[in-house]
Amino acid sequence: MMTTLLFPGQGSQAQGMGEGLWEKFPEYVAQADEILGYSIRELCESDDGRLNQTCFTQPALYVVSSLQYLEWLEGASGDADYAAGHSVGEYAALFAAGYVDFGDGLRMVQKRGELMHQQSGGGMAAVLGMNLKAVEQVLKDNPALGGVDLANINAPEQIVLSGKKEDIEQAQATFDAAGARRFVVLNVSGAFHSRYMQDPGQEFSVHIQDVEFKEPKFPVISNLEAKPYELDRAQDLLVKQIFSPVQWVDSILFLRSLGEMEFLELGPGKVLTGLLRRIR
Repeated sequence: MMTTLLFPGQGSQAQGMGEGLWEKFPEYVAQADEILGYSIRELCESDDGRLNQTCFTQPALYVVSSLQYLEWLEGASGDADYAAGHSVGEYAALFAAGYVDFGDGLRMVQKRGELMHQQSGGGMAAVLGMNLKAVEQVLKDNPALGGVDLANINAPEQIVLSGKKEDIEQAQATFDAAGARRFVVLNVSGAFHSRYMQDPGQEFSVHIQDVEFKEPKFPVISNLEAKPYELDRAQDLLVKQIFSPVQWVDSILFLRSLGEMEFLELGPGKVLTGLLRRIR
């Protein structure tokens, strides 16, 4: 039986996450505080609303997920065989596998969160109860929705759309009429994982060009391609991930094609565990 570790993305954050980890890994916590310029523990414990702001959410998820991996490793009989992370969760997966060290991973996530936080005028929505083919057909049949992109293929009947705020709002009536079970507008400021994120992606590429990616202990499955990272393309994959769809269904199907696989979600919440049950 092989083991794949899964690391969640934005939306899994919750006040109080990381409890029990801060005392266990003081050196990592101190390093995180130094890089970020604030207390990561206070951020995760506070009810001041910062934890739900993208520039804070992403570093917090990375740190908590990374520490949870270290805790899991202490009690495991060996390391994992594979890892995958959803959107920003991919960075914790890369740390766990040894592609990047903890500090470099956090610096990348901090910059990514800042760039994404600065985006405004965008929106995202989850279409529930329609498969990918049906969603693509609705977009194709309605020229007025030409500015809407696929952002996340999370489950066979959970597809996330991304685009300008007004386009996403306009799409709701169209998808309702086409038979979507639900159309859920997400609480985000930007059109993440869409064409509108290409400029932040290019700015991010400049920031990470000097990051050293190392030979990993085990493969990480790329959101972009739903197959293992190639070391010499790591920077390119992370840049394109910002403005491309998260291929989560294909990533899980690829992992299951490798043989008998146990999946373990590390990080706050159980969103990815829930999606697993719907991916057949």
